[in-house]
Amino acid sequence: MDAPGGVETQSMSSERPITADDGDRGALRELLAIAAPSVVTMSSYTVMQFVDKLMVSRIGPEPIYVAAQGNAGIVTWTLMTFSVGVAGVVNSFVSQNLGAGKPERGAAYAWNGMFLGLAWWLAIMLPAALLIPCFYGLDMFDQAGDAVRVLQTEYAQIAIAGGVFTLMAKPMHNYFFGMHKPVVVAVCVILGNAVNVFANWVLIFGHLGAPEMGLSGAALGTVIGTVFEFALPLVIFLGVKYNTLYGTRGAWRPNKVCIKDLLRIGWPAGVMFVNDLICWAILMVVLIPGAGKARALAQGLGEEAAEASATIANSAGYIALQFMHLSFMPAVGISIATQAVVGKAIGQGRTDRAHERAMLGLKLGMVYMGVCAIVFFVFREEGIAVFVDESTSPEDRAELIRVGAVLMIGAAVFQVFDAVAIVLSAALRGAGDTVWPGVAASVLSWSCVVGVGYLLIEVAPGLGVIGPWIGASGFIVLLAIVLWLRYAGGKWRTMKLTHDDPIHNLPPDENIPGPGPEQL
Repeated sequence: MDAPGGVETQSMSSERPITADDGDRGALRELLAIAAPSVVTMSSYTVMQFVDKLMVSRIGPEPIYVAAQGNAGIVTWTLMTFSVGVAGVVNSFVSQNLGAGKPERGAAYAWNGMFLGLAWWLAIMLPAALLIPCFYGLDMFDQAGDAVRVLQTEYAQIAIAGGVFTLMAKPMHNYFFGMHKPVVVAVCVILGNAVNVFANWVLIFGHLGAPEMGLSGAALGTVIGTVFEFALPLVIFLGVKYNTLYGTRGAWRPNKVCIKDLLRIGWPAGVMFVNDLICWAILMVVLIPGAGKARALAQGLGEEAAEASATIANSAGYIALQFMHLSFMPAVGISIATQAVVGKAIGQGRTDRAHERAMLGLKLGMVYMGVCAIVFFVFREEGIAVFVDESTSPEDRAELIRVGAVLMIGAAVFQVFDAVAIVLSAALRGAGDTVWPGVAASVLSWSCVVGVGYLLIEVAPGLGVIGPWIGASGFIVLLAIVLWLRYAGGKWRTMKLTHDDPIHNLPPDENIPGPGPEQL
């Protein structure tokens, strides 16, 4: 139903609605109202991952546990990413319907997003959990050695089996982002992450009478934390307030229109995310350790020393990646806010307002990641050293810091370009423009990350980890350029995700007589 005051009264804030007359300050206030809690949410994930990896690095003196966790984690996320990408467009549909004065339709997209996530888990994740030992037996994973392979198999089976809670949580989180209620997600995620860290402390090291499970305990702790991240917002979603205002309970039935919408707009985003994750998985699991091994062999070292170099490169890569999350995850928070405000403006029929919000989000992202680039460069060695256990041999410690510092310099180079790619991708997604960006990102990721990475290992093994890192950096720079060109072309201005006709299976508007959304 349309709110009594029309589209302009659909502000989800307790403050007065933001109108065209508010100018730059109003636009910034609206963006920050969503961006701040979203950044807190993503930063909470980063802190949790940081602490989690720090705990894992203390399991033993061998530099294998971080590598095993990183390998298993990236494979797990690769398997989940298509579904997560589809769930991301729930934000776009909910925010556009909010802007169009039909916020009650968003609940149906949240429910059907969860149904799609559950279906993906049953069809893909459960079989993968059983087959993962065979997958890790492939020759391509010989780079890291038998010890790493055994550990990462145990971690991956637990993480993949428990992935259903992540796949169900993402549509729910994106519903609240689209409704401009990011504080709900922030609070629930912070609580879930706190549970995760506590469970890790108990299960990894055997505190409070629990068995000492090591790396498997880290995987189980993550699953336990994710249960909370899903259950807490679901309780709010089904509560009296949201059900009265938007009929959230009555929209639970599978809806062909919503499922078709989510797949039509979401599949390119899902494919884009999958390709990105697969290519980065190849980079971190295969190319980085392979480059370390190739460099050692090119220096005339024996096979045993070459395998040790591969393991060190693998661990250094994940340590550097952990610091990259300090910039990447908050930038994702800014992009979530950008997607939500662009979607709402599109729903209002205000493409000029959508452009203002997109440019504000871009500026925020570039400034933040630019600062991170400086920090990465200046404190590269000190940062890597934090993750090196004190009992590690001096030779391994020096090599870990050397390799990690090289990767940190490379990460500093592409930070600002990464901000452009992250924010503009979200702005286009908020408008419903997903196919062209998805195809472009997929082509570039395979060409640069995998193609150039493999090529430089073969033709210039002496470069070591620098070779594949050049390919990854090139991908981010080129993606930023092509997404800017796509955005500047303006095709997104002609797109619309809302329906003018009723959606089958939604509760009739007259059955949702609650107050306008501005009273939430």
